[in-house]
Amino acid sequence: MDAYQSWIALHENDLAEALEKAPQIIASWPEEKRPFFSIILPVYNTDKGLLNRAIESVREQVYPHWELCISDDASTESYIRPLLEEWMAKDKRINVVFRPKNGHISINSNNALEIASGDYCVLMDHDDELRPHSLFEAAKVISNKPETLFIYSDEDKIDSEGNRSEPHFKSSWNPDLLYAQNYLNHLTILKTSRLREIGAWRVGYEGSQDHDLYLRYLHDVDIEKIIHIPQILYHWRAIEGSAALTNSEKNYTHKAGIKSLTDHLQNVNAQAKVSMTKSEQYYRIKWPVPPDPPLVSLIIPTKDFAKITQVCVESILEKTTYPNYEIIIVNNNSEEEETFTFFETIQRKSTRVRVIDYTKPFNYAAINNYAVEHAAGEVIGLVNNDIEIINEGWLTEMLSQAIRPDIGCVGAKLYYPNNTIQHAGVILGIGGVAGHSHKYFPRNAPGYFSRLQLTQNLSAVTAALLLVKKSIFKEVGGLNEKHLKVAFNDVDLCLKVMGKGHRNLWTPYAEAYHHESKSRGRDDCSVKMERFHREIKYMQDTWGDLLNNDPYHSPNLTNQHEDFSYCTRPSSPEVSRLARP
Repeated sequence: MDAYQSWIALHENDLAEALEKAPQIIASWPEEKRPFFSIILPVYNTDKGLLNRAIESVREQVYPHWELCISDDASTESYIRPLLEEWMAKDKRINVVFRPKNGHISINSNNALEIASGDYCVLMDHDDELRPHSLFEAAKVISNKPETLFIYSDEDKIDSEGNRSEPHFKSSWNPDLLYAQNYLNHLTILKTSRLREIGAWRVGYEGSQDHDLYLRYLHDVDIEKIIHIPQILYHWRAIEGSAALTNSEKNYTHKAGIKSLTDHLQNVNAQAKVSMTKSEQYYRIKWPVPPDPPLVSLIIPTKDFAKITQVCVESILEKTTYPNYEIIIVNNNSEEEETFTFFETIQRKSTRVRVIDYTKPFNYAAINNYAVEHAAGEVIGLVNNDIEIINEGWLTEMLSQAIRPDIGCVGAKLYYPNNTIQHAGVILGIGGVAGHSHKYFPRNAPGYFSRLQLTQNLSAVTAALLLVKKSIFKEVGGLNEKHLKVAFNDVDLCLKVMGKGHRNLWTPYAEAYHHESKSRGRDDCSVKMERFHREIKYMQDTWGDLLNNDPYHSPNLTNQHEDFSYCTRPSSPEVSRLARP
């Protein structure tokens, strides 16, 4: 049994019992809290068996308040019309529009929408399947939060024999990931009135019509009205010719996707530019830097270890193309002559570099807070002295993200010297507090659903290389130098920033080596371990609920390891959750 089949056996073993109880639960709701769903199903020359199975999966819904709105786009297969007419005669909840000529997916979907009378529309492809509890789970959300405008669920793939594979356990609302890929995909449920208000699907965007729809539909929507249900509620058919099987089957989607994103950015930042990623599967947004670029103050604390710090500073000076930055080296009680020689030499070499002294005992948080007070920059960069910059555009990329009005802390992609992943963002809950996403994965690995290659929002990023506006840093009181002198102060900072409504962000387009803990050493003596456990307790006492429910991870993925493997513990009774900022 493979890992996903084991996950299914563990997490879906009580589904039959839940389905038995559902009618009683639905009957207990007041009538006004029972949403009516219109399933939008555009059809064109669908395989007979798969179309029947798609319709059957709708009729198997334990939640009864629905209609199926089918639009056939002038199918040329002779069996399509009689098959659909037979279904209409069999179930009065099934309505079909037969188009006189082929118009493609956008027009076809809009025609299905025209006959919809439901409060919400459920988007479905003609050869896919709903789970029997899909609408019930959505109805539960809407019954509890009637202001909901958008719902999406997890999904997996299913072959023609009904075998399930490749589950996509998704992040909660993650707008920067949506720019990079249509991670929402299936199942999605939209308020009918808003769907019509925005003009539904647009002709000319076929191939990326749903991505385009979501970008327009979700623009300026309150985050509390966007709900992620972390359950597999949709089976995406993986057959020849299907986008579920391979993106190369529909290469024309790329041009449509760039067009959709470019249109959307006109309402966000018209100077932002869209391109394909190196894999030519997803998208990258390059955000603009002002003509008069803001000063960035890069803060590098150190105590001796001159050669390590020299590698860090010189890699910044040699590789950085961003024009306006300063480097503040914070000398924390260095003693070696070699260190002071380096300080003199590097300041003579570059006017960008200055050294300030922090003479109190080591306290990482306090050292950086002290340096921020001496920093002239509008943007602060926290940099470990064991960082070695790799790519020239790293600071331009991080700065362009950090100055966006809705972005808080920005983190980079860090590698161990052996070219494995050291940091690709922070996942809450791993190891009791937090761990690094995809740790030890190969440098060029795509990661879980390509997340190692895509800009995205995350709860936290490491301060080994982090940018944030100085105003935001001060707004949250900087790093916690009282309770988190060494560990987790960066996670705490990011969570405070997120709590103020800013989105933290990780980018794979700023790269560096991290020669981790070479200068400070490891927490392997009794005093350090005692301090480390105090810091763990502080984080758990302060952020406990959030640590157990990272909105950018999934309860279906493990918090025991950093590899995005499936959770091997039984699900909690209630796994629906709200998206968070």
